[in-house]
Order: sequence, then C-alpha cells, then structure tokens
Amino acid sequence: MKSNDKKHIEPGGVEEYIASCPQDVRENLNVVRAAIQQVAPGAVETVSYFQIPGYSYEGYDYNGMFVWFSYKKPYVRLHVRPPVIDNHLKEPAEYPKTASIVSFHVDNEIPVGLVQKLTSASLAVMKGTP
Repeated sequence: MKSNDKKHIEPGGVEEYIASCPQDVRENLNVVRAAIQQVAPGAVETVSYFQIPGYSYEGYDYNGMFVWFSYKKPYVRLHVRPPVIDNHLKEPAEYPKTASIVSFHVDNEIPVGLVQKLTSASLAVMKGTP
C-alpha cells in the first residue's frame, strides 16, 4: 500500500465489541453509541481503527475517522480529534481527560449532551470548519 493510499474502512463490529464488554458497562456504551449516531447520521461504524468502535465519513483525512468510543476499566471513554478536548472541556474538568480522550466512570450516567457536543466539534475539526 502506498503511503498516500487510504485504508479501506470495513463497516461493522460494533455490536460484537459491546457484547465483549462486561454486562454492567454495555448500557453506557450503547448510550454513547446512540449519542454519536444522533450527531452523525449515516456515518460508517467500524472497529478497524485501534480495535475500538469508530465513525467515519468518506472523503476526509484520516480516512474520515472523527470519533471513537471504548471501555477501559473503570471508564467508558470518548476519543475525539485534538484540539476538541482542550477547546471544550475547561479546567477544572469534571472528567479525567487527555488531549483526545475524555473518560466517564462506569458507575455514573453518561452526559449525553457533552458526548454530542464533543462529537459535533470533532466532526467540525475533521471537515475543517471550526
């Protein structure tokens, strides 16, 4: 594969990813999934990047990938393109974060509005529309 060739995005695998997680985490993963789908209808769902669920639209850099979610005990995590976290989660942060990941404790309710806001912002970063 040439360095400028795009990787083929293979749809699917999200149901299996969620099913492979502990039972008590699946509901929160499905809440994050639904929140992403509301912001990005028609986005391709895949597990081809990082072996975690991700979403893409064809025709953009990074194969159109703009948001992912995962489970890493004890957190459900939302992964977005930088600088989304820095621009939208100011200190003091209620949730643990890195430059591209915000973590929600599995024992707490998922903040759907925040997931949607960060997903929308990550989509805008991908499209180059701040």
